Amino acid sequence: MNKTNRREFLRVAASAGAVAAVVGRAQLHAESEAAPGPVRAWITTKDKKFQPIASPPQWGMPSEVSALGVHLNPSARYQELVGFGGAFTDASCYLMNKMAPDACKALLADLYGPAGLRLSVGRTCIGSSDYTTEMYSYDDGVEDPELKRFSIDHDRPYLLPILRQARELNPDLYLFSCVWSPPGWMKAGGSMLGGSIRERWFPALTQYFLKFLQGYADAGVKIQAVTVNNEVDTDQDGGFPATLWGQQYEMGFVREHLGPALEKAALETKIWILDHNYDLWGRAVDELSDPGVSKYVDGVAWHSYAGNPDAMSRVHDMFPTKHQYFTEGGPTRPAFMEALRPHAGLMQPPPHPREYPPYGSDWTRWSNAFTDMLRNWARMICVWNLLLDQNGRPDISTPPRPNRPGGLVSVDTRSQQLSYSGNYYAFAHYSKLINRGAYVFATAGDLPGINHVAAENTDGSRVLVLTNNDHSQEQRVQCTLESRALDLVLPPDSITSLVWS
Repeated sequence: MNKTNRREFLRVAASAGAVAAVVGRAQLHAESEAAPGPVRAWITTKDKKFQPIASPPQWGMPSEVSALGVHLNPSARYQELVGFGGAFTDASCYLMNKMAPDACKALLADLYGPAGLRLSVGRTCIGSSDYTTEMYSYDDGVEDPELKRFSIDHDRPYLLPILRQARELNPDLYLFSCVWSPPGWMKAGGSMLGGSIRERWFPALTQYFLKFLQGYADAGVKIQAVTVNNEVDTDQDGGFPATLWGQQYEMGFVREHLGPALEKAALETKIWILDHNYDLWGRAVDELSDPGVSKYVDGVAWHSYAGNPDAMSRVHDMFPTKHQYFTEGGPTRPAFMEALRPHAGLMQPPPHPREYPPYGSDWTRWSNAFTDMLRNWARMICVWNLLLDQNGRPDISTPPRPNRPGGLVSVDTRSQQLSYSGNYYAFAHYSKLINRGAYVFATAGDLPGINHVAAENTDGSRVLVLTNNDHSQEQRVQCTLESRALDLVLPPDSITSLVWS
């Protein structure tokens, strides 16, 4: 468990005195207390992927309570969840469009349908990202301050149709959109490849956002939130569309341009700042400290390539009315795995920077990440590309990235065979069981190699997800809820989810 986590509200339960108090309460209230309902359970291991457990353990009446267990307190509630999802990049939607129609429909149903992962959020790109068939904006060419050339026509053949199909599968799909680079003429150097934004173009960029939102709405795709720019603190050395945004520029753009424009247009679109790594939490604090910025900002968007997720708790503690959203992370990222080292007591060490774990094998690493995000106030978990090919493409980055599978799902463009990432397998334990509107509630207990998080759905059902990071040994865990307890055996390298009412 992440020992920097601020949610260890029952840390005292590890003491003998706390155990005695819990046992006493169990004896005092055993007859009057309503028993939890029957437990259902699912497990993911090397040989099983989100498979139902035929005879899951049930809540009982223990004579004693283990201080080394996982202690649940549903009355201590935290953030309300928006959901889970991935990015509808140009690359992902292009590959889906290349599939046979029935195969594409089946994949989208597996991701966003009620019988699939039940994903409920998605990220779109305002213009091209690095994962695209070509570099483009919605107003390429020479300076065009009145945006007379603006057009979303690039997105009409396959991006917008895929988004409409996804929303048909899940009418409550929550979409947010991000710029990697505005048109090059708005930037120093005149190119979408790196460089910084020019302040004199803020009015035109504001209209660029408004025209995008209106254009997508007219095409049947409503966007609920936007970020100022993807990864504001880097230009990616000019290797793909990216833009440097100085902190004062981002603040001024939100405070004096984008925020007032959305308000004047009576749009409900939310604004999120940063859209970058955990280690930039100080920048988020500074920006939210400005009342003029804070007025228009709903929350902060976070990536996991540097820093630790407790950065979200730091920001939340200072600005409790501002929300935290995890908006990007993808499989086979060494920096991401390095960030998981707080869990490494019984984990295999992270790979060498030039090595990657086998695709689809790192479900416990991702479950750890999801747990820590949820335990640090994240309302949303949205990973990177929904679909890439067997080489991790289309990708216009220069120099080219090494060939390797990537995306939540990977498709072999020769055979059309699909394969699945570790975060796909981890997602099932969260997105299939925890619904929009659920609240994360408190769990406590420092068990070496075990991570845990719980949530309560709007229908009253409760979900507990436990991750065993030990790749060679099973772990025995006792879960306690008031006077009740159940005993679990967690297989090596596994995720176990329990659901009860």
